[in-house]
Amino acid sequence: MSAQNLDTLAQTSMTPNAIETTVGQARQLFTTGVTKPLAWRRQQLTAMNQMLIDHKDDFTAALAADLGKHPAEAWLTEIGFLAAEIAHTLKHLQDWLKPRKTSVPLALQPATATTVLEPLGVVLVIAPWNYPIQLLLGPVIGALAAGNTVVAKPSEMAPASSAALARWIPEYLAGAVTIVEGGVPETTNLLDQRFDHIFYTGNGRVGRIVMSAAAKNLTPVTLELGGKSPVYIDDSVDMITAARRIVWGKFMNAGQTCVAPDYVLGTDSALAKLAKELPEAIEELYGADPSHSLAYGRMINDAAFSRVAGLLAIDLLEESGSALVAGGSTDAATRYIAPTVVHVDAESALMKEEIFGPVLPLVSVESAQAAIEFINQREKPLSLYVFSEDGGVRDAFTLQTSSGALNFGVPVAHLSVPGLPFGGVGESGMGSYHGQHSIYTFSHQKAILEKPLSLDTLGLIYPPFGAVKKQIIKRFVAPARKFRKG
Repeated sequence: MSAQNLDTLAQTSMTPNAIETTVGQARQLFTTGVTKPLAWRRQQLTAMNQMLIDHKDDFTAALAADLGKHPAEAWLTEIGFLAAEIAHTLKHLQDWLKPRKTSVPLALQPATATTVLEPLGVVLVIAPWNYPIQLLLGPVIGALAAGNTVVAKPSEMAPASSAALARWIPEYLAGAVTIVEGGVPETTNLLDQRFDHIFYTGNGRVGRIVMSAAAKNLTPVTLELGGKSPVYIDDSVDMITAARRIVWGKFMNAGQTCVAPDYVLGTDSALAKLAKELPEAIEELYGADPSHSLAYGRMINDAAFSRVAGLLAIDLLEESGSALVAGGSTDAATRYIAPTVVHVDAESALMKEEIFGPVLPLVSVESAQAAIEFINQREKPLSLYVFSEDGGVRDAFTLQTSSGALNFGVPVAHLSVPGLPFGGVGESGMGSYHGQHSIYTFSHQKAILEKPLSLDTLGLIYPPFGAVKKQIIKRFVAPARKFRKG
């Protein structure tokens, strides 16, 4: 199916009654118990993987139509990324789901205590537009692996990708996953339904709406939000390699990545060296004119283009004191913003909000400690990137800052490590997923205690309480301990 055909597929609006019916059908399937066996879970993941293989070209075309993504980038950050997540989950799922035994206090012996993971029920996944395939199916992998059914809402702002998902998911994951297309009305109607978990990826403003709606039914939520993910760099690093990695992480997907480096902090000396290498790195990755590079994407729509181009225009006014290092050109007709680097001060328009576009501000600070204070005065970021070979600097950032993730020497790449949790903290989100962390997110850890009736040792703590029972209780329930001073 071509990108043009995907783009023109009709998106049928769903009435509130239809949405209620859709959610009801997902719940009905869950209540049959068919989703709980390991075999069913593995079957769904295998089917999703087959869908990605069979229709790789369809999804690639959709991503090109929505975001101008190169096929290699589509595989690296979306289709292949998901295939790797599925493979990792299938390899370890049986072990992850095993009951876990824990010790039992002496006062309760003989007895056994076990934790088992049980699926929550019906999960709602609301996905964004910037990685429209990955950020919808990524949470779905965990929800299915945990034994749930899923209602998934792709972003209407990525219509080709949304249409591709709506076209192929019913064929490969019928019943297990239901796609609801549409815009704000459909999302609002979905949030009026009762779910057992809501997983939302997007911005803080909508995140608050999701959380408020979830509170009506005491539904647990995972919020994967964003924020201004900073970079700190000092003179101790190989500037050529550092510049190349920063450019890669920042300008991937035209800067429309929630964990993209948002701005760079460094001393005047470090930033001067970095500013010399960044234009070279941009040309190395995207050529002398990135507008002709097939590897360089475009802004998702006119509104996104106007917002980022407007911030850049404000900062490039002569009175702002900003200094252009690279890029700066824009083309509204093609929603193109060149990979741009600009020296700014902390009060710059570009420093007021998450940029979510291909503009990288450089902000001067006096030291690593000043950079830490700068970061801590703002909301906790989704990711923090430190380029320094100084062990003391690394320790300081580890101990004195809080962020969803902390990377040394590379941006963005932590998402590709399946054993690491991905999630934010504070304003950048709550909860996490990927790999085994997804299983815990979409499961209830049920405590099971088994004590045989054949030997009723609990009689030692039943009333009435005589002197002997008091001594037994004192001895075996929170016994007193002697602690040495110092």
